[in-house]
Amino acid sequence: MQIFINPTKAEWPQITQRSTMDLNVVFDKVKPIMAEVKRTGDVALRQYARQFDGVELEILEVTDEEKAAAQNLLTEELKQAIQQAAKNITLFHEKQLSPVEIIETMPGVKCWRKSVGIDKVGLYIPGGTAPLFSTLLMLAIPAKLAGCKEIVLCTPPQKNGAVHPAVLYAASITGVTKIIKAGGAQAIAAMAYGTHTVPQVYKIFGPGNQFVTAAKQLIQLNGIAIDMPAGPSEVCVLADETCNPAFVAADLLSQAEHGADSQVLLVSSQLLIVNRVEEEMVKQLAMLPRMEFAKKALESSRAVVMENLEEAIELVNAYAAEHLIICCNNDDKIADKITNAGSIFLGNYSPESVGDYASGTNHTLPTNGYARMYSGVSVDSFIKKITVQKLTEYGLKNISTTVIEMAMAEGLQAHAEAVQIRLNRD
Repeated sequence: MQIFINPTKAEWPQITQRSTMDLNVVFDKVKPIMAEVKRTGDVALRQYARQFDGVELEILEVTDEEKAAAQNLLTEELKQAIQQAAKNITLFHEKQLSPVEIIETMPGVKCWRKSVGIDKVGLYIPGGTAPLFSTLLMLAIPAKLAGCKEIVLCTPPQKNGAVHPAVLYAASITGVTKIIKAGGAQAIAAMAYGTHTVPQVYKIFGPGNQFVTAAKQLIQLNGIAIDMPAGPSEVCVLADETCNPAFVAADLLSQAEHGADSQVLLVSSQLLIVNRVEEEMVKQLAMLPRMEFAKKALESSRAVVMENLEEAIELVNAYAAEHLIICCNNDDKIADKITNAGSIFLGNYSPESVGDYASGTNHTLPTNGYARMYSGVSVDSFIKKITVQKLTEYGLKNISTTVIEMAMAEGLQAHAEAVQIRLNRD
């Protein structure tokens, strides 16, 4: 890790900078793929499955027989773990549903908002180096709670042409309505444009590599919404002398093992803490099956020693981490001062991996500094808010002068007449 000691504010942009990619190069590769899917639909999906996944797919949709068989390919322990995680995620997210509240802004003038689930949503779950069935729980559960009628899942097939059984099991208990064997930019295009097998959806959710990210950005230009801009996963740990260096090292490594482009930042008030954490990381790194991924990520990671806690908090807010772990005395008070973070983990016994899987909070979070203006996925991500108003005759009389005056001042006489004609009906 690169270590910075009491950096000046002029150095902060360098410290908080994420790795960047030339999106134009990626767009040039993705655009022809998306155009081909739009043109030939399922034919393109089979072609790209052959080209990129190395499998021949006669049927793109997962069959009922495949879903049933997946149940027997998992241990009871894993199925119980998935069920427990789903229960916690459901409990946390169902509390986000709020009843309609009718507001009488003036006598006889009532206004309210109603929440309506987006009819058709698409979920993308990467296959890649790890089958992220946990992400499916994080997306499908709030979608179901929101009342989405169609929940379409796209995920790349394994080399045997099957979808990972844990992904199928998670889909079976969360209300996914259709599962498609398709990955990469071609899957995003299929959900955006629709094919014979894949329904067109209105909003697409889920993480992915740079090609998936580019495809999601491109389909926004065609009127399809996405959850948020996505980038490599990241963690920031703020630690003082009350932290356990071994715990901090484990948290940093748990993020680094995602991939070579993962982001890891350690902020502390003491160089001694940084040194102890590094010693622990060396010990733990050697035991990881995904050591090479973590090692590569750590090469571009940073540790920062700040002069005092207030400056450390300021730097953490400037970084705007996807995951922020606070291993400090008075962690609750420090958390009150955090304005930019996707999700916060307090104390020595709140590892980020718990939020990744089963505490109940959502792990689909803004990366790449987008925590400054984006929230993580929630039930709200899957709903639209529709405003409603209802006026009585008395209510219209009450508000008529205000509306007519404003409409006439803007030169919109027909707006005023729409009110006046009702007042003159007798």
